[in-house]
Amino acid sequence: MPKDHALDRRGFMKTAALAGAAAGFAGRAGAELPPLMKRPGDDGLIHGHEAPGMTYRKLGRTNYMASRLVFGCGAALSGGKAVRLLDRALEAGVNFYDVGSNTYYRGAENHLGPFMKANRDAIWVSSKAPQKLVADHKDGDPLTVEQAQSIAAMWTKLLEASLKDLDTEYVDAYYIMACSDPSVVKAEEMYQAFLDAKAAGKVGHFGVSTHHNTTAVLEAMAETGWYDLAMMGITPAGWYDWNIHDLAEGTPPMAKLKPVFEKARAAGIGLIGMKSARYLSPAGGKDDPTLFDAHYTEAQMNSGLDGFQRSYAYVLANGVDVVNSDMQNFETLEANLKAVAASDTLFA
Repeated sequence: MPKDHALDRRGFMKTAALAGAAAGFAGRAGAELPPLMKRPGDDGLIHGHEAPGMTYRKLGRTNYMASRLVFGCGAALSGGKAVRLLDRALEAGVNFYDVGSNTYYRGAENHLGPFMKANRDAIWVSSKAPQKLVADHKDGDPLTVEQAQSIAAMWTKLLEASLKDLDTEYVDAYYIMACSDPSVVKAEEMYQAFLDAKAAGKVGHFGVSTHHNTTAVLEAMAETGWYDLAMMGITPAGWYDWNIHDLAEGTPPMAKLKPVFEKARAAGIGLIGMKSARYLSPAGGKDDPTLFDAHYTEAQMNSGLDGFQRSYAYVLANGVDVVNSDMQNFETLEANLKAVAASDTLFA
């Protein structure tokens, strides 16, 4: 960090590690938690709505038993398009709903708000917002105090706006959205902004969403020990880069990324896949559902699943805890439910 940085990095990391340990303790039964933060049961895990036919995975150190299919509410709820799907998804056992700021997703948080309020104890909700980062700053280069403070203040402002638009006082997790810069991930000011919001009872967990420079971002997250959740553009063929609407340049296939996932998981980070089939689609991809076929066994190819379903099932079986999907019609929702079921059998 620059010499003029207000906090001594070694001292801060030590303090932050202790704070992280305290935060882990706060997730245990009987410990003091923010008023709206979910409480663990007798098994030490936090359970939302669960239904037969859906499988669940502990989401890192959050201890939340999340449905392996996440309802991606951003584009789906923009303009209110897929509000009609929310109840069906809940009925099927989906208990994790990821949304994004109205500034990016045209009212998605407003449209999720009533459903969230009606099912508050049954579901986990995360949100995020794109923030203006440092102009002409190269990923990984040190930030000045002023730059880090500015980014942290913006994150806090965006969280406040999301809470207002969701019509809630608390959200389970809030991310730094579309972050490709390890310097931002490691900025003490960012973590302090989160700790302040958590102490105020506004948010429970801290995360990052990324689909560019993903390995470096994940490694930085694991190094700090501050983060609970990582949402990543990942496919059977490796990292997906939304910036170029293509596979990330030079990415290894997902099977060779397991050491990266294991390092993040060892740091307590819950791993969320996203855009796992976007490369196959005409919107943000190549419009060719066969592009990942070389990664599947003969039995998987003959399973009756289509190319999109196979991609979701594969990423679930090969490193991520849950997968986020943009579902805008009942057909896609039902297809994804089948893919999740296959991930625990045919793709296991």
